Amino acid sequence: MRVLGISAFYHDSAAALVVDDEIVAAAQEERFTRKKHDPSFPSHAIAYCLQAGSVTLDAVDFIVFYDKPFLKFERLLQTYVALAPRGFRSFRMAIPLWLREKLFQKRLLADELAKIGGDGDWGDRLRFCEHHLSHAASAFYPSPFEDAVVLTMDGVGEWATTSAAIGRGSALEIFEEIHFPHSLGLLYSAFTYYTGFKVNSGEYKLMGLAPYGEPKYAQTILDNLIDLKPDGSFRLDISFFDYCTGLTMTNERFSRLFGEPVRRPDQLLTSFHMDIAASIQAVLDEAVLRLTRSLAARTGLRNLCLAGGVALNCVANGKVLRDGCFDEIWIQPAAGDAGGALGAALATRYLHAGKPRKVAPGGRDLMQGAYLGNSYSQDECEQELRRAGARFTTVTDDALPNLVARALAEGKAVGWMQGRMEFGPRALGNRSILGDPRSPTMQKMLNLKVKYRESFRPFAPSVLREEVAQWFELDSDSPYMLLVAGVKEERCRTMSEAEQGLFGIDKLNVPRSEIPAVTHVDYSARIQTVHRETNPRYHALISRFKELTGCPVLVNTSFNVRGEPIVCTVSDAFRCFMGSEIDLLVVGNCVARKEHQDPALKLDYRSAFEPD
Repeated sequence: MRVLGISAFYHDSAAALVVDDEIVAAAQEERFTRKKHDPSFPSHAIAYCLQAGSVTLDAVDFIVFYDKPFLKFERLLQTYVALAPRGFRSFRMAIPLWLREKLFQKRLLADELAKIGGDGDWGDRLRFCEHHLSHAASAFYPSPFEDAVVLTMDGVGEWATTSAAIGRGSALEIFEEIHFPHSLGLLYSAFTYYTGFKVNSGEYKLMGLAPYGEPKYAQTILDNLIDLKPDGSFRLDISFFDYCTGLTMTNERFSRLFGEPVRRPDQLLTSFHMDIAASIQAVLDEAVLRLTRSLAARTGLRNLCLAGGVALNCVANGKVLRDGCFDEIWIQPAAGDAGGALGAALATRYLHAGKPRKVAPGGRDLMQGAYLGNSYSQDECEQELRRAGARFTTVTDDALPNLVARALAEGKAVGWMQGRMEFGPRALGNRSILGDPRSPTMQKMLNLKVKYRESFRPFAPSVLREEVAQWFELDSDSPYMLLVAGVKEERCRTMSEAEQGLFGIDKLNVPRSEIPAVTHVDYSARIQTVHRETNPRYHALISRFKELTGCPVLVNTSFNVRGEPIVCTVSDAFRCFMGSEIDLLVVGNCVARKEHQDPALKLDYRSAFEPD
């Protein structure tokens, strides 16, 4: 049985192909079009998935869209009727698009699919899956659990913003929902907007900024913006927000509550913005903890799966794990809308078609390390690099880890492109920029000279799974960089009184541990455990780095600059290499050194992409 899942037309369009019990391929459209968060129909991603599965569109049994447009339209109409005449401007802007495209989405999808191939007679093969069911399915079915509670939290689907489901075997049933306009995702995005970051991409920045501040406004948020109950259920006071009826997330009343206007993106971040970030993160943490504690108590189940955009908040995830109300937690690596494509395909296989579910043996999941994208043979790597004008050498499999580990130990920044591209927002060692975590200047250098982004943003450590408990307050799998934990106390250094008195981002330059480049200002780290079974080459590289330095950790950040999607092709990787201050490019077994390249090929990437 072959099922193709599609997500599109909002943000992070994607496609995924499931054949029987195997997730064959999955990719976001942005990687092919080079448009960050591309919402367009994922024609390139679909073509890739079909090619990876060696199937034609006619051979696919079902094509499934990740939400139900008619239910979304119902929400639009009911929201306007409830709040009219407020919101007429945004309603007037939305209606033509809905009437022209979204109400006739089945026809639109059929027309787009016909451009790819097939006989155009989709009939019963083209289906629609509810948004939160798609999310829940993406989390439960690939997980290593026979049964689990599944918690989905995002901005909004059709109506649901938060939902709880129980998965057992092939069965998956949502039993509780919180509906729009009450939404943890939209609440967090409102603060993303208020602090001057871009909604649907800047939430990571808000999370990274939070440790620089104090949660001085947490009680103000709880007293005025959200009525949070002991069981985690909640309601927002919509009079402070503008997302129901306007074109922004917050309104003047919101700004008056906190005493400052919305920050412009070009304004400096102040202690106020850091305290706001810390405050909303503290409120989100508390809301998620109340939800998970309540679900554990009410269901008696000991496993938890998470999906939806809020599940990408690895700070909250780490607190849920440490809270201990569930024994095991598994988070879909493509937890946002891109993962909805995979979930729609899986829900169709197990719920609609009623196929029995296979759980991976040995506590593993079915995501293959999230390495579900395209790859290049060694011959293809060499041909593409030559076409791009690169000067490179080719080394053996045995020589590669030693060469790259030595370059990293010398302080070089390495662009590392290997194997299949990752599915989801995180680079996990196949499309990564790597560095030495022991360097006190590596974090700042990578942010300012390689990524061209804000200096405060933290980097993640990739650590050998077998060594994680020796370096971090974690002794479980975190293969998808979705859990935050503290650096081991014995690895940390105590700050002096003068250092403790530093303000905000000045704290950034104070080394806090043996691995300062991946230790955030609160002594935490967003951890990726690297497993020999899912990524033997990356595991071998870190192992060799450990042999040279005694440190089984590397800095791992996505192979791109600010505003650019993660690199997809060999030529993407070479362009990014030549447009940034990456020292060494490693593609397959090809090694290119910056000083050997033709200076005429150098690019200026600082303003090549719109800021994220």
